[in-house]
Amino acid sequence: MTLLARDERDIVEQHLDFHLAAGVDLLLVTDHASSDGTQDVLAEYERGGRVKVLREPDGPFRQREWVTRMARLAATEHGADWVVNSDADEFWWPRGGDLREVLASIPRRYGLVQSFVRHFVPVPDDGGPFQERLTLRLASAAPINDPRSPWRPFRKVVHRAHPTAAVVEGSHSIGGTSFVPMRGWYPLEVLHFPIRTAAQLERKGALWGSAVEKFYAGEEVVAGPGAAYHALAFRDAEEGRSETVFAELVGAAEDREAALRDGLLVEDTRICEALRRLGDSPGSLAFPRPSAAEDAAFAVDAAVLGEGDLIRVRRRLDELAQRVASLEARPGAQVARRLGTVLRRARRRT
Repeated sequence: MTLLARDERDIVEQHLDFHLAAGVDLLLVTDHASSDGTQDVLAEYERGGRVKVLREPDGPFRQREWVTRMARLAATEHGADWVVNSDADEFWWPRGGDLREVLASIPRRYGLVQSFVRHFVPVPDDGGPFQERLTLRLASAAPINDPRSPWRPFRKVVHRAHPTAAVVEGSHSIGGTSFVPMRGWYPLEVLHFPIRTAAQLERKGALWGSAVEKFYAGEEVVAGPGAAYHALAFRDAEEGRSETVFAELVGAAEDREAALRDGLLVEDTRICEALRRLGDSPGSLAFPRPSAAEDAAFAVDAAVLGEGDLIRVRRRLDELAQRVASLEARPGAQVARRLGTVLRRARRRT
C-alpha cells in the first residue's frame, strides 16, 4: 500500500494498524512536511519494519509524481504483487477474506480492480477518536452527485505492481501499462472519512490553498475530481468559516435520525469494531463474507454508481458543447461545427 499524508495525526495511526492487520505486507508512505505529530507516528512504525517513509519538504503538492514513485518502488524494490494507493482517510475493506486473499483470487489476465467508495458524514466532535464518532455513512439513495460535495460517488482502482505504472490524481485510474480492468465486480470497499473535525476541515482547506498558490507561482498542481469541494474548503478557511461550515455539515441530531429512517444514512460500525478488536488483541483481522441480502444491496449500489458515472459524462458533454458553441460563432468554424455534431450524437447515445 502507498500512502500520501500531511498532518493526519488524528487518523494515521488507525490507518496503519488497520491495513497491516488486513493483509498489507508493506506500507510505503510519503510524508509532505507534516508538523502535527504525524512524522513521529510514522517514525515509530518505520522502526517496526513494515512501514517505509519518504519525506518531502514543504513546497508544491505533487500528488501524481509522489504516488507514482511509490507505486513503482513497490514493483521494483519490494517485490509487490498488487499495489493499493490510499489516502489516510481511506480504509480498504475486503468483501470476504483479507486484502491478500481477495487480490490473489483475481484471474491473471486482469491487472486493474475497481472499488466502491463509501462516504461517512461528520457528527459533533466530542474530542474522542474519529472511529468512535463517525459511524453514519451515506446510502446510495442520497442525492450526492454534485461537484461541490465531498461525498460524490466514485471508484478507486487497485493495480498489479508494474515498473512503469503511472497513477492519476486520486488513484481513480492507472496509466503506463496495458492492464485489462476487471469490470462489473467490486471486491473491495473504501470506507472514507473526509471530514472529521472543524480543525481538520480548516487544515484541509488551507493546504489546498497553499497548493493553488504554488500553481499561480508557476508550479505544477493538477486539480483532481474533488477540486470544487477543496476550493470551497479553502475559501471557508480564508474567511474563518470552517467551524460554521462544519456545524452546518453536522446538522441537527433529529435530521440525522430522520435520514436514518428514510434510508439516506446507514449505521456502519465496521471500522469502529475492527479497531476495537485490534486494541484488545493486536494481530490480523478476519473479514466475513457478505450474506446474500448484503450482496443484493451491493448490486443496487453498483447500479447507482453507474448512474452517477453517466451523469458525469453528460455534464462533461454539456460543458464541451458550450465551448464548441462559442467556437461555432467565430469566422471559419467548420471544424467546430463538425465537433458539435459529434457531441450531439454522443449525448443522444448516453
